[in-house]
Amino acid sequence: MPSTGRFTSEAARTAYEAAYRDLEERWPLPSTDVRVETTYGPTQVRRSGDGPRTPLVLLHGLNGTGLSWHGVVPALAAGRVVYAPDVVGTAGRSEQTAPLTTPEAYGSWGAELLEGLGLERAHVLGYSEGAWFAALLGGASDRVAGLVLGEGISALVKPSRKVLTRMVRAAAFPTARNLARLDDWLMPGVPASEEDRALALAAMRYRRRTPWPSPLTDDRLRAIAAPTLAFFGADTRIGDPVAAGRRITEHVRRSRVELVPGGGHGVLWQLPDQVLPLVDGFLQAHDDA
Repeated sequence: MPSTGRFTSEAARTAYEAAYRDLEERWPLPSTDVRVETTYGPTQVRRSGDGPRTPLVLLHGLNGTGLSWHGVVPALAAGRVVYAPDVVGTAGRSEQTAPLTTPEAYGSWGAELLEGLGLERAHVLGYSEGAWFAALLGGASDRVAGLVLGEGISALVKPSRKVLTRMVRAAAFPTARNLARLDDWLMPGVPASEEDRALALAAMRYRRRTPWPSPLTDDRLRAIAAPTLAFFGADTRIGDPVAAGRRITEHVRRSRVELVPGGGHGVLWQLPDQVLPLVDGFLQAHDDA
């Protein structure tokens, strides 16, 4: 079995790259591409924004890329530089060149990423699977000024059996129709472009060789020293947001938990007028002077 991720065929890679270029056209801000060398392979990062506020690193969710933030990045980049990497070991323009087999390895990758970007201090916002990456980074680096975990259910509690069943079914039969049905069920009210869905479908032809998110131990949560905001959609179908929030308040020393009424798993995009001010207020409170 290969020790690093790869596409199932060269045709699958070509189709993915075409879908990636199509979604790139939706990025709403001027940007530059940065390539950061890490132990686990070169990481592709999209840099946008400007200003004196503490920089922000964005970690995407399952089958996403740095481009996944295109709908909310103008607000997140107000007065600051944002960095949106394609997480190593997932489909994207980053290239995994070494085995990445443990949660600790993802924490190390994130710490190397911050160092390679030249960021002495940075906020980190991770969403869904990206919240798992972000929490691991929060416990591995003292460069994190503020940590935001969006809908990081799987980093805290076991996901519901119904969710797992539906995800396995969609992965077994990865058609545009099946993925759209899963998205609509998981993330009601979230507008998804044809380009977003085409890239997510193309990512299904990438075979990961990385650990999947699982609930972090109490000790790993206690290792997070940065001020932390965890927010969940109150109606999320991924798992129990109350139990997830309880683990944050019990084990992360400087933490705040918010349940957003009416929100599903895609609450950041579903209810941006509520969630973006919440995130911005937290980041502003912890921006370095």
